[in-house]
Amino acid sequence: MDVSTFIFWGLLAAVVIYGITLYNNLVSLKHNVDKAWANIDVLLKQRHDELPKLVETCKQYMQYEQETLDKVMQARSAVFNAREKGDVAALGPAETQLRMGLGNLFAVAEAYPDLKANDNFMHLQNRISGLENSIADRREFYNESVNNNNVRIEQFPDVVIARMFNFGPRELLEFSEEEKKDVNMKQLFE
Repeated sequence: MDVSTFIFWGLLAAVVIYGITLYNNLVSLKHNVDKAWANIDVLLKQRHDELPKLVETCKQYMQYEQETLDKVMQARSAVFNAREKGDVAALGPAETQLRMGLGNLFAVAEAYPDLKANDNFMHLQNRISGLENSIADRREFYNESVNNNNVRIEQFPDVVIARMFNFGPRELLEFSEEEKKDVNMKQLFE
């Protein structure tokens, strides 16, 4: 075997090994996005299960606030549908509506001292608030994973492997401008 043949096979082996490494890295990124989504999904499911308990507890005290309770349940349903379909684009607006509904519900609850003093209500309010914080943390991790995936599949030479094996971009979980701005407490109590 002459030197040029040896160099050729050595370079070919290096290119193949490099291609395999790129492919494996892209697979890892794809699965990180899926894992991050699964983490959000678990928290959304937990919150989904807690909301009817909160609304039922509130119904016992808030006889004249049915519209507020209905909006929370409608938003809950929209979040559930988006979550079940894995529709990240629909989840953002549904989450915005749910958070606004919960904000209104907790603001209206301020007018009901017996409700605020109810242990079950306090427990559910704390549980849902904790889930909201966890969802926000997981959303950040999800979006970071999506960003890493999307950048890598556009960079050379990863883009070659990504196109050959259909590694596509993923969607960020974004919320509306309404969700991002500060809460107007005066408006909530009007």
